[in-house]
Amino acid sequence: MSQLELLEEHVVFDGTQYKYRHDSHTLGCPMTFSLFLPKKEKFSNPPLFWWLSGLTCTDDNFTHKAGSQKAAARLGVAMIMPDTSPRGEHVADSEDWDLGQGAGFYLNATEQPWAPHYKMYDYITKELSAIAHEQFQLTGPEFISGHSMGGHGALLIGLRNAERFQSISAFAPIVNPIEVPWGIKAFSEYLGSDQEKWHEWDATELLRDHTGKKIPILIDQGDADSFYEKQLQPFKLAAVANEKNYPLTVRMQQGHDHSYYTIASFIEEHLEFHLSQLTCDR
Repeated sequence: MSQLELLEEHVVFDGTQYKYRHDSHTLGCPMTFSLFLPKKEKFSNPPLFWWLSGLTCTDDNFTHKAGSQKAAARLGVAMIMPDTSPRGEHVADSEDWDLGQGAGFYLNATEQPWAPHYKMYDYITKELSAIAHEQFQLTGPEFISGHSMGGHGALLIGLRNAERFQSISAFAPIVNPIEVPWGIKAFSEYLGSDQEKWHEWDATELLRDHTGKKIPILIDQGDADSFYEKQLQPFKLAAVANEKNYPLTVRMQQGHDHSYYTIASFIEEHLEFHLSQLTCDR
């Protein structure tokens, strides 16, 4: 198990916000993550909300901008925020902002030079999960959410682990990466030219083939989001959900854009949505 280095600790509302660093054996580099814990005396075994951030972000973006701690403290929800990719001088990178460090796409790369380090799927679902469960005793129900590339990650990880997560939510997610420029660029680099291999990392394709437990999904999409029509296209996922009678809600938010102002506006509703899906007593 990784040795954790505490970098920050802040009391905020009725809880504590932490930031940690550890050496990741999965990614082969040091990684940071942020963790919010509600007051232990009030919530001894809180549910765990996973947040995955978007392109160019780190774990700090949600922690600093989403304004989620007040609602999480009130509702008794723990929140864990990983970084978006491996990082370091020896880790492959690109001069392009939508590829390489800061753009891990929450998959396991198979192609060089990315394969040695870009294994964000395994990092989140195995290594960081073990840290959360074993070192912080966060063993309650789990939810997953994210924004843009992180919304893709939340849908991807949630659908591939439907027995683990109670529900999924996302803000402006990339729902069909194999069909949009961001996804095509990243998948071509990380996964190679065989597009059949791309399908297992695409939420729309995963939902199309989904036969397991149906876990509810909530998506908020701003109608003033400049990436909506070219990169995000939530209507594609909605069409498949409608065909399969899958519990998906897509809410178009008038005047909202792709920024954290939109996330801050609706994050409390997302936390409440996840709690409403609990099937066990708290």
